[in-house]
Amino acid sequence: MFQSSKIIGTAAPARSGRERIRRSAAPVLAVMLAASLAGCAGWKRDSVTVGAIPDDYRTSHPIVIAEKNQKIDLPVGAGDRGMTGSQRDTLLGFLDGYDKSAAPALTIAAPVGSANEVAAAAASRDFARLAIAAGVSRSRIVMTSYQSVSPEASAPVRVAYVSIKAQTDKCGRWPEDLLQTSENKHYADYGCSYQNNLAAQMANPADLLGPRKQSDIDAENRSKVIDIYRSRGISDEFLGNSEVTY
Repeated sequence: MFQSSKIIGTAAPARSGRERIRRSAAPVLAVMLAASLAGCAGWKRDSVTVGAIPDDYRTSHPIVIAEKNQKIDLPVGAGDRGMTGSQRDTLLGFLDGYDKSAAPALTIAAPVGSANEVAAAAASRDFARLAIAAGVSRSRIVMTSYQSVSPEASAPVRVAYVSIKAQTDKCGRWPEDLLQTSENKHYADYGCSYQNNLAAQMANPADLLGPRKQSDIDAENRSKVIDIYRSRGISDEFLGNSEVTY
């Protein structure tokens, strides 16, 4: 009787202690569970941005549309008398990028104080006449000069105009060693060459801003296609190029 009452007396405090521990741990578990759920919700909210620094090459090397000075130096010999054939071909190739609709100013700068000053002045006048023949307005041609660095050297004639180009920043930046990093991110120059090549292929940079106006339809060709579709006919050209026997 006395032993059993002693056991009962010690078991009751033990159970009450475990209950107090259980009650005190419940709020802590609730806070931990809420924090873990909040972390999951934040991850689902944005699965692209994984850090403060952007890791997308389109963000690191964006293509922008800006004015760019297009220029070329045409060498002129001191004994030349006017424009040569090679100068003509080079200048015509350079003027292929001139936008006649925008009609920017075309600057032709001849050297002054150089060994070929007289020959360069004659060549620059021929360059202006060639530009007019190529479609550049006479009023948009600016004849100017610049001081040569050395009076004993032959300086080139500089031809330049401003155009709108799609471009990005220069490539070849290596600010850190690729092997001395533990971050799972792109290196600084990643995607730069791709963006530069894409920008260089843009014949009309305005295409990056929005689509062009839809051109007029070919009513005759559309009517012909609809007639073939209605008759379920197959053209001879399609049959000749097809690998399937109909």
